[in-house]
Amino acid sequence: MLRIDCSSHGTITLVEASGSLDGSGAEQLASFLQSEFETHRKLVVLDLQHIEFVGMDGLWELMTALKRARRADGDLRLAQPTDKTREVLAMSGLDEIFHIYETQAEAAASF
Repeated sequence: MLRIDCSSHGTITLVEASGSLDGSGAEQLASFLQSEFETHRKLVVLDLQHIEFVGMDGLWELMTALKRARRADGDLRLAQPTDKTREVLAMSGLDEIFHIYETQAEAAASF
């Protein structure tokens, strides 16, 4: 099960996810992010500090969300990944594609 909390800070949407990013959790996040990009909130920081597991479905949905954001003239930044999540991102090569920051503030300031 994935829990998603969202808040707006000017033109930036901060999304805090907790739980597992696989299967239904990945679908849930993808649906949420898609609706954000469709409602003109195009700059999104995704905080991963409470993600316990990232599966292949989760990696796929993160990539898909990044593509959607960029097609909408926006972007998706990742913040505070756990060591385990950072390792999964590195093994998949996604750490070379995403902008990853140590804090939410650094990620938001990067836009």
